[in-house]
Formats: sequence, structure tokens, C-alpha cells
Amino acid sequence: MNVNRYTLFGFFAVLMALMPITQVIADDLLPPQQAIETASAKLQKKMQDKAFIKDFSKVNQFVNEAILPSTDFEKISALVLGKLWKTATPEERERFKQEFQTLLVRTYSRAFVEFKDWSIRYLPIEMEADATKVIVKTEVLQPSLQPVAVDYRMLLSNGEWKAYDIMIEGVSLVTNYRTTFTSEVQTKGSLNAVIDSLAKRNSEALAAKNS
Repeated sequence: MNVNRYTLFGFFAVLMALMPITQVIADDLLPPQQAIETASAKLQKKMQDKAFIKDFSKVNQFVNEAILPSTDFEKISALVLGKLWKTATPEERERFKQEFQTLLVRTYSRAFVEFKDWSIRYLPIEMEADATKVIVKTEVLQPSLQPVAVDYRMLLSNGEWKAYDIMIEGVSLVTNYRTTFTSEVQTKGSLNAVIDSLAKRNSEALAAKNS
């Protein structure tokens, strides 16, 4: 699967939304915004450890642990596969979720190591007291460039707010990946074949980074 530049930027923007928040105090954030900010403190501290960021396996593991509490990988996987999720076996669902999570974390980790000079601005949101879904609107800021709109679809699940989609300038990354994987299933002939291919790519990519 070829990930285009737009998709890579999207994941970079996702990562940067977990980085330090500019001109915002945590206590001023609403609960779904705080779910994103919680991970930022962990990543911000690690970003300053130059020895740490040179060890990709450790970065990969840490990023996974940092974003897991605020990301609903089960729902993301179901949305990405769409109709394929409904017909997939429990084993196929679990394998896809694990490999897709690995793919996302690998991308986060690469951005975590390579990019440092961006900041995030949280935009005001309105939500009812009993809301269970909300879109957290942010802007990714970079010196001398126009702000980039990055919005997070958040869901309240078991008392915790978690992201289940990210939109870059209005374009959904879940929708992009759904198109990609649907096409791959048609080409390879089965969901299992696609999962096997994804697992191989993940394994090779992680091995290359750690060599």
C-alpha cells in the first residue's frame, strides 16, 4: 500500500496535536480536548531526551502507550474496513486491528522523531453536557505558513473520550484508508491476504528501523 504525502501529513498532524498546546491551560479545556492534551505531556517530556529518540523501537513502544488511552483503535478499524468488517471473522478483525494499529503507531513514531517545530491551537467548541460525540477543532501552526485545520472525531466510551477519526482540511483519514484497503482486497482476493501483506510490511519496516 502506498501512503501518499497527504496521508503522511495527516498522521504528522495527528502527532502534533498530541504535542504542547500553545496559549491554552489544561484546566480551560473541555474533557474531549483534555483527552488529547493528556498524551501531549508524556510526549513533550520524552521529546527532550535525545538519546531516547535515537532508539526507534523505544519510541515506537512509547508512542503506542501514549496514544492508546485516547484512541479507539477498535472503532477506527471497523470504520476503515466498512462492509468488510461486518463479514470478517473475529480472528480477522483482531489481526487487522493489531496490524493497522502498528501501521499508525509506526507513522506517529516517525513524525515524533523527525518533526519538532510545530504547534497547535485549539478552537472553541460547543457541546451539550450529556454529549457522547464531538468534533475537536484545532489548527496546526508552522512558521511562515498558513494554519492547517485538523479536526478530531471524539467518542465518549465507558467514561473516556477517544478519537476515532481525523480530518485534515475536511478530508477524513478513515475514508482514505477505507478506499485503499477496499481496493487491496479486490486486488489480492481476500481480507486475509491484505492482512498478511500489512503484517509483512510492518515487520520489515520495524526491522529496518531497528537495524
